This record gives sequence, structure tokens and C-alpha cells, in this order.
Amino acid sequence: FFPNADIGGSPRVNAELTHLLKDKDPIIIFSKKAHNNQYRQRFEAEGVKILDIHQWIDHKAFHFVNFFFRGLLAGWINKQPDTLVFGGESIFFYKIIPHIKKHIPCIELNHVNKWLPYTIGFIDRMDARIFSTRAILKDVEIQYRENNLPEHYFKKLHFIDNAIDIPQSKPVINDWLQLFYIGRGSPQKRVPLIAAIARAAHEENLPVKFNFIGDVEKVLDTAHYPYCTFYGNINDDAMMHRMYEKADVLMLTSAFEGLPVVIMQMMAYGKVVISTAVSGIPDYIHHEQNGLLIFSTSETEIVAEGLQRIKQLLQDPSLKVKLGEQAKKDAIANFSRAAFEKKYLDVLGFAQ
Repeated sequence: FFPNADIGGSPRVNAELTHLLKDKDPIIIFSKKAHNNQYRQRFEAEGVKILDIHQWIDHKAFHFVNFFFRGLLAGWINKQPDTLVFGGESIFFYKIIPHIKKHIPCIELNHVNKWLPYTIGFIDRMDARIFSTRAILKDVEIQYRENNLPEHYFKKLHFIDNAIDIPQSKPVINDWLQLFYIGRGSPQKRVPLIAAIARAAHEENLPVKFNFIGDVEKVLDTAHYPYCTFYGNINDDAMMHRMYEKADVLMLTSAFEGLPVVIMQMMAYGKVVISTAVSGIPDYIHHEQNGLLIFSTSETEIVAEGLQRIKQLLQDPSLKVKLGEQAKKDAIANFSRAAFEKKYLDVLGFAQ
């Protein structure tokens, strides 16, 4: 069970898991209306069946239809031999599992801690809980201790890093520092803060070019920033490769995150990440070792500190090189695809 195939880090991981398990004849159930559906083709593979039911169940006015589908799907699942139910941040998954027979394994994947107060209510039905960052795993362990839960619940918790392919890349020399934001135009990402940093840099005539990839027009009037470049959504891997190669810096000012895949990608390309020190990001981005962190919490101070981080790189070009080289080494060490696949197969009970 997945929400949809919108562009983003979590759907990308969900698609990778789909391909990993394609020889198991998986059925992918999408339950939430997509905003762009640009990753849909990533889920398509021989042996994979896709059932998109959002048009029937993602309507509060027709909530009774949602109940009907819960019963229909649960009844069908309960009749399947040797099946497993997996949910990747899908609320509908949690609505289904109370109706699943007890002998059928249920496993969940968590990329953010947003739903932890809700999902703790289902832990007796979970055979395993997977977390893509250590920070979220720690949050759950704290939650369990606060509720005095016994040890056997802790044994069901698993941390599995996301994975990327390490690209062949070479250092880039740009006349102006090329800074990118890559991601969704959602409130969580606080894209207007990056736009405010761009305005401040422009007013100070700093040699930095701001580039935005994603549907940021949802949260930003792009016409107010003629000194920035807006690419919109890009779903072409070759074009994204060129963008990653062109970049010097990735900037994120999110209010909360798991570990965005875009951070992993930029590290693998040997680029500098400047990010707010939220959620699991400080587990991977170590300040002035393999990237730069923004420690401020108020929006005004985030803008000021973000601008200062850019000035650090402009004033010391060797720092950009040093941070980028270490970021690439850390990506190679931490984001192995072989380890990712083995750990998932082990937890899902498909170890070879």
C-alpha cells in the first residue's frame, strides 16, 4: 500500500522496493489522489500489478465507499496463500490491517515521524517497523520508553538506509556558484525561505545563481524572482544527471525531514549540502566536515544564517572542494544498494 506515485524521495524508494520484489508478483495499491503522478512509470515492471483506487476512497463525502473497499480488499487478501502486507506511509494501509488475519505478516516503512502518534496504535499488529533514518528510529524508541513498552516491541524495529547508485562525475567549475533547491512545493519544505535568501544575495550582488526544480509555484510567485531559474518538475533521468553535475550546492530549509534522497544524490555527486539541522539530516551532514548546517530555528534567522553559509563558500573556494570530496566518500560508504536490498529481503522474510 502506497499513497501515490508523485515525484519525491519517498515514492522513489517505494518504486525501488517494487522492483526489488517484482519476482514475488506484488500488487501495488495507490490510495491517495496524486498531484503530478510523475513517478508512475517507475512502478511499472513485469510481474507487478497496479491498482489505483484513489478515485473511490479518497473522498470524505463518500467515506462509506472507503469502508466498502477495506472489507473487499481485506477479504481478498485473507484468501491469498503465503502473502505479506506492506505499507509505505499509506493511511489506508492502517485502515486495512485490523481486518487482516493474524497469521498474515504486516510490515510498515516510515520516512518521517509525522504519523508516529497515530501508528503506535497498530504496533501489536506489526511484524516489523522499518525506518529510513536513525532519527525516526530514535523517536520511536523514546516513544516506546515513555509508554513503558516491553522489550519484544523494540526487537521489531529496523533501520535501513535508502540507497542510490553512485554516479560517474567530475568536478565542475562555474563562474558563479550554482545553488539548487530540488523538491516539492509543500509547506514542510519552506521554499519561500530559500527565495528570501536568493533576494538577499541578489541585493548584495553576490556571485550565486539560484535554481529551483519542482512544483515550487504552489508556494511561491515565481514572477517576483526574475534573478532565479525555475525548471518545474523534471522526470527525465538524463536531464537530472546534467543538473546534478552542474550544481555546486543543494540548499534545503525544511521544517522537518527524513533523509531526502536528493541529499544522498548530491553527496554522491560530490556537492555541498546546506540544510537546516532538522530530523535525521545531522546524522549524515556533519557541519563543516561534509556539508554545512543551519542551526537557527526562527525563519528570519534561518534566512540570515543561510546567506552566511553561502558567503562561507564564496570566501573560501577550497572549503567547497573539501566538503564535496568528503560528502562523496560518505555517500559511497553509507548508501550501498547491495546492503539496502539485502536488509529489506531479510526483514521481509525473503532472504536468499
